[in-house]
Amino acid sequence: MKNFFTRLRDRTVWSWQGLAATWRDEYSFRVWVWANLISAALALWLPLGDGVRVLILVLGLLVLVAELFNTAIERAVDHTSTDHNELAGQAKDAASAAVALTAFTAGVAWVVGLWGLF
Repeated sequence: MKNFFTRLRDRTVWSWQGLAATWRDEYSFRVWVWANLISAALALWLPLGDGVRVLILVLGLLVLVAELFNTAIERAVDHTSTDHNELAGQAKDAASAAVALTAFTAGVAWVVGLWGLF
């Protein structure tokens, strides 16, 4: 059991280090965090249904997860080589598209939620 808690502690430290580094070095991650804080506050304040509210909150978190993956892919690709490589560019573009698609989905949830108010 001691080994479990030691590993859990290590994983928690590494995860926090990843979040802190991404917050410090990635402007887009900070923008998405602030956008999510505003979105969450509005979702909790407006008279939305519970299902829509949860969907908005969860999709907002998924945008942050996608941005973390995007950052990880960009850093891994850039660490491997700074030379232009078509496959590396495609990997970075696909990761960026994942962020955009997730954000678009969160936006659709907002449209549906707001539509239900009127």
